[in-house]
Amino acid sequence: MVLTLLGFGMVIAFMTLIMMKRLSPLVALVLVPIIFALIGGFHAGMGDMMLDGLRKIAPTGVMLMFAILYFGVMIDAGLFDPIVGRILRIVKGDPLRIVVGTTVLALMISLDGDGSTTYMIVVASMLPLYRRLKMNALNMTCLAMLSSGVMNLTPWGGPTARAASALHVDPADVFVPLVPAMGASILAILALSVYLGLRERRRLGKVTLPGMSAGSYDEETVRNLPAMEVDEELRRPKLLWVNAGLTLVLMISLVMGVLPLPVLFMIGFAVALLINYPDLAEQRRRVAHHAGNVLSVVALIFAAGIFTGILSGTGMVEAMSRSLLAIIPDAMGPYLAVITAVVSMPFTFFMSNDAFYFGVLPILSEAAQGYGISPVEMARASLIGQPVHLLSPLVPSTYLLVGMAAVDFGDHQRFTLKWAVLVCLVMMFAGLALSLFPLYGAAA
Repeated sequence: MVLTLLGFGMVIAFMTLIMMKRLSPLVALVLVPIIFALIGGFHAGMGDMMLDGLRKIAPTGVMLMFAILYFGVMIDAGLFDPIVGRILRIVKGDPLRIVVGTTVLALMISLDGDGSTTYMIVVASMLPLYRRLKMNALNMTCLAMLSSGVMNLTPWGGPTARAASALHVDPADVFVPLVPAMGASILAILALSVYLGLRERRRLGKVTLPGMSAGSYDEETVRNLPAMEVDEELRRPKLLWVNAGLTLVLMISLVMGVLPLPVLFMIGFAVALLINYPDLAEQRRRVAHHAGNVLSVVALIFAAGIFTGILSGTGMVEAMSRSLLAIIPDAMGPYLAVITAVVSMPFTFFMSNDAFYFGVLPILSEAAQGYGISPVEMARASLIGQPVHLLSPLVPSTYLLVGMAAVDFGDHQRFTLKWAVLVCLVMMFAGLALSLFPLYGAAA
């Protein structure tokens, strides 16, 4: 009980402090777990716990560091300028079209099952456009994250593979029936993008120049639209196709798993820097220019390693899961599938996917079998909370998203949480309607 109270107290204190902006996420991730570990009397082994957490998170931190540097160089070189210009002509300065287009792009890229790749491509492609038209970047981070949360349920994505492995069922049996429910969630995300886009349109209107109509966008109009501050001397238009080819090769290598992600981005960054800026002094300036973004994201990643190391090493995660399971009364047993779907939102927010799927889900599934609820049905129900899971401070890719988009982590959480819960509920009710898991299980 003490560990349970410490665990929930630590997470709640952390979330309260950053969402109320009493502490920065970096400071809270380091100090809050240390304070709670000391309160729990774990001072003797605290150092080893933190180092263990740092070891586990180190490859992710290295990957994000060089990913930010790589895409920073590509933005400097102007790789995404043609994309932004073409989108401007298509959307004709309409924020609604831009927001919907962001969502469609994120949904398509998310098919690879890797949230980090989705965020890097979406933000690198769309952020210049949002800044150029002075749009709220939280719309972009919200919709990109929700899209990734739903599309990551593919068999090659992490959650489905974990759920299937934990319950020893075929991933295809979990995923294929889930597709229509995912479709309902996608429609909900697209509807949300329309709503947010209309809200931006009301705030900004359609961006037009004096004397130009909304339908008269041409090359000259696009060039004269409010632009970001860029250094034209850094642009490398003659290397556009070289940079595009390098990026395509890098993305294909990521999907195919040719090399570990950190290594791929280290190589990609080195090659990109050498091709675009062969002058040694300019290479140093490019690294120094992006050092602020890199430091802010990577520092958060390693701080999160301390948080997760203490949370796991003290046994708080295990105590939290067992205590939550213990409070479910026997009368609620027949509803275990729905209960699993609902609690997957807070469970995967407070703990890692590994802790939930390999620690909590098997216990829930074993109890559910007594009410005629099969393991495959429990596996499907357990996936419902993934859009909320990505808002967790324990998810490294979320730091990449907010870091690249230059938005505050707490602002992103406050803006996105209600929409993430809504998408989860849409998926849950669609799952119930399609009989993917039962509302009420009869005793076996």
